[in-house]
Amino acid sequence: MPKEVLLLYSCQNRYRVPREFFFWLTITCTLALIALTITVIALSPRCLSWWQSSPVYQVYPRSFKDSNGDGVGDLRGIKEKLDHFQYLNIKAVWISPFYRSPMKDFGYDVEDFRDIDPLFGSMGDFDDLLSSMHDRDLKLIMDFIPNHTSDRHRWFNLSRSQDEHYRDYYVWADCNSTVAPNNWVSVFGNSSWTYDEERKQCYLHQFLKEQPDLNMRNPNVQQEIIDVIHFWLEKGVDGFRMDAIKHMLEAKHLRNEPQVDPNMPPEKVTTEWDLFHDYTYSQVGLHDILRGWRAELDQYSREPERYRVMVTESYDYEEVDKTMMYYGTPQVQESDIPFNFYLLDLPQNMTGWWVQHLVDLWMSNMPAGKWPNWVVGNHDRTRIASSSGRSYAAVINMLLLTLPGTPTTYYGEELGMENINITHSQIQDPAGKYNISASRDPQRSPMQWANASNGGFSDNTSTWLPLHPDYSTINVETQKMDSNSLLAQYRSLSLLRVSELSLHRGWLCYLHSDANVFAFLRELDGLSRAFLVVLNFGREAAVTDLSPVAELPDRLTVRLGTDGRSHGKVLRKSSVATAPGEGLLLEYSAHVRFNPTHAAQCYVSEKACYLPVLDLLYKC
Repeated sequence: MPKEVLLLYSCQNRYRVPREFFFWLTITCTLALIALTITVIALSPRCLSWWQSSPVYQVYPRSFKDSNGDGVGDLRGIKEKLDHFQYLNIKAVWISPFYRSPMKDFGYDVEDFRDIDPLFGSMGDFDDLLSSMHDRDLKLIMDFIPNHTSDRHRWFNLSRSQDEHYRDYYVWADCNSTVAPNNWVSVFGNSSWTYDEERKQCYLHQFLKEQPDLNMRNPNVQQEIIDVIHFWLEKGVDGFRMDAIKHMLEAKHLRNEPQVDPNMPPEKVTTEWDLFHDYTYSQVGLHDILRGWRAELDQYSREPERYRVMVTESYDYEEVDKTMMYYGTPQVQESDIPFNFYLLDLPQNMTGWWVQHLVDLWMSNMPAGKWPNWVVGNHDRTRIASSSGRSYAAVINMLLLTLPGTPTTYYGEELGMENINITHSQIQDPAGKYNISASRDPQRSPMQWANASNGGFSDNTSTWLPLHPDYSTINVETQKMDSNSLLAQYRSLSLLRVSELSLHRGWLCYLHSDANVFAFLRELDGLSRAFLVVLNFGREAAVTDLSPVAELPDRLTVRLGTDGRSHGKVLRKSSVATAPGEGLLLEYSAHVRFNPTHAAQCYVSEKACYLPVLDLLYKC
């Protein structure tokens, strides 16, 4: 058709009007989509980072898996068992120290921060492990020890010889071989000062005498630590667990610390519990250092899914406000996870009241908008299955995996591993050699993989610590074949907490506690499906009457039970029966939420609502 004819017809209203209509309709729809996209982005809550979306699993490398038959676990052994983390839906693995070390404190006395101890392998083994983990979308958190080094570290040897640059890398004070500079005591007991014959001064060590404290007030030392952090970040590690941080600074005046009992003779002051640590713990300037480290990690966190996490370790006992300071401020962030050790005290009083108290101790003191975390065991504390009783291991795991936030699991807790009994001749832990009752060896026994020689941990005729005698039944291989095992329950809960919005983003609301039972809700505004968690920590069977809770429907369905037989069972809210050590995760559907009318009983890190029409979360 000639151009003149096209122009003639195109100017007619019956052609021009529809054309203009569809043009402006397209523009309007495009602008509407852009506006909707901007609105959704603006209203959407932040996506959970990798360290928030799964449990953190602590590996004690000596005890996890031996790959070369020497009876000691190593890095290649960890690589061999990466399938275990994926089976449990674990995304983040924290590995205890594997730096070059004389092993006076099993790796917490570092001789070289940039090298791997031959006991665990080589730097090539580490690179291979890290690469394999990243290929599986697993993250590696390294243990980092900034407070002290080994007395065999190059820095210390140069400092004791009074090298001009390294002279003040450690904390030195005038003294003589019999009289210490002050009354400060070590975590392991007795004076925290040791006289050095070469320098003719005393050096400070808040742990073993083979672990001299770095002088973190020295800018050169701070830069050395930052350089080490950069070294491992360049390697590709995903974060650090900063060890013993409250010890990093000391008062410069070196005065005696006040005694807890003023009437105790000074020569009797030999343990850390005998003093108020006004001059050695949590000193002014500590948080400035931590904020600086957080800024360094942020420089490496700009790529998607490459956020570098910072975990801090500082157990401040009843001074929970000091622990909360490690979160930072609304303007300046410090730690992503200040380790929450309060559930370690759970065995002191196995009641529902006590468990709620320990949970609330964190939740009611946590700054608004911060992310909680939970720990029930580690390499320094008695295994929870031993201290609480193995029959309570399942209910404790259910508590750990249904509370909001990030749970940390010490290797073997998913199986219910218990402490071993050791003889004096079997002691490996330096603390135990001074005092057998203080030995931490019992909770560090080899991982129980199978009903095989040495529990599948090692092909050697002996292992660095003996295995627990129950490894023939309490092991990964056996429990994988039992759908009601602790391992199976742990896996089910780990998968469920990721798949259910109410469990990983919703409100925590206390519902009931008594001498036996602790019960709470997990719910999300706008989402009809919610969960009731009923946990019996007591010594007696209980029937819990929740009929006064109007927001609960009369009937609830068991989604998961620790007895393995309750799945799908329908219970009435007026009579929820639990045996000692039993836990129930009950599912229900309701359009009325509990949290709006019970604000004092409910907590959430970042409030979000669910819009079912569009299947999306939004800030509300």
